[in-house]
Amino acid sequence: MLCRRYIVQGSVQGVFYRATTQQTAQRLGLTGWVRNRDDGAVELVACGDAAKLDKLEEWLRQGPPRSKVEAVMVSDEVPQVFIGFKVVH
Repeated sequence: MLCRRYIVQGSVQGVFYRATTQQTAQRLGLTGWVRNRDDGAVELVACGDAAKLDKLEEWLRQGPPRSKVEAVMVSDEVPQVFIGFKVVH
């Protein structure tokens, strides 16, 4: 199992980015969390196998219809165990 941290920049708050990220991660069978950051970005940590994380990253670069993604920064995280995929505040 791998874990990755993503920071998504652009017009990604107020456009259901967190909720649709949660739905996408759950559909892919990933665990972790997603939250808004004070700087206007969305941050998430997702855990699962590499192929599923790659599919999530592909989706993150597009986002939901009303979003405008400008950049996605990705870094590896120490593997962690999460129950489900949650929106956190």
